[in-house]
Amino acid sequence: MIETPLEFPSDGTTCRGVLYTPNADSRDLPCVLMAHGFGLTHASGLAPFKEAFCNAGYAVFAFDYRHFGESDGQPRQTLSPWKEVADWLAALNFARQLDSIDGSRICLWGTSFSGGLVIAAAAKDGNVRCTISQCPMVDGLASLLGVIGYAGVMQALRLTYHGTVDWLRRGLGMSPRYIASAGRPGELGMMTAEDCQEGYVPLLADNASNYVAAGVSYAIPLFRPIRLASEVTCPALVLICDHDTVAPASAAAKAAKRMPNSEVKHYPVGHFDVYRGEALVQSIEDQLDFLARSFR
Repeated sequence: MIETPLEFPSDGTTCRGVLYTPNADSRDLPCVLMAHGFGLTHASGLAPFKEAFCNAGYAVFAFDYRHFGESDGQPRQTLSPWKEVADWLAALNFARQLDSIDGSRICLWGTSFSGGLVIAAAAKDGNVRCTISQCPMVDGLASLLGVIGYAGVMQALRLTYHGTVDWLRRGLGMSPRYIASAGRPGELGMMTAEDCQEGYVPLLADNASNYVAAGVSYAIPLFRPIRLASEVTCPALVLICDHDTVAPASAAAKAAKRMPNSEVKHYPVGHFDVYRGEALVQSIEDQLDFLARSFR
């Protein structure tokens, strides 16, 4: 597997990624365009997927969003869902120009938060070959209600308070107010269900951090890719973790029903279990089968 670092502009900010190809002479390959979920980098636990796709003969272009990982953007660790959708579209347009990639055969691949981002990006672009959304967060409002369900209204109020402080600080030219991306039950963090700390932290690469600017707490409930699902007319694989505490399985199922050409796979596991063990093996097997049919 050949790794080629690349960079591309997104709204004037340089984003960086790595192109993985089966060999140095690859030309016109179908491509899986990939980025990670909430606050993570493409180096954070996605190696099994990259390797499986590349071994199957596909190119993989994996990138980091602005403000995260190897990409530029200040202040760091500030997450805007719609800016990340713009990064997806910029990465897609860039990938279509590469000699090693067949621009007519690109799959948008997302997991967790990016599973919803690819739905929004595919709807806006209208010309991708297919999409894969693994344990996708498709409805920020449903996710907020999930937080209230397992952590109580007080947790939502704490997040709102720190989000307000963050926006005020940044408005005054000060550094952001940061909170944990994932924490243990009772702690302050965007995800604090029983499995979040133990599931999220092991994924962190050296260039990723378990914190994010708190102002994202305002953006999450307003980001609802499920509203765009009906506009994703290409083949779409939706992989649902039935015991998901982060991205409600019911919302993912509703989004899939709205996609005209969707396929759904269910796994009897939690949100972070799909990155390891038998669930990982089965997920990759299902994805390879879908890609083989979609890239014909």
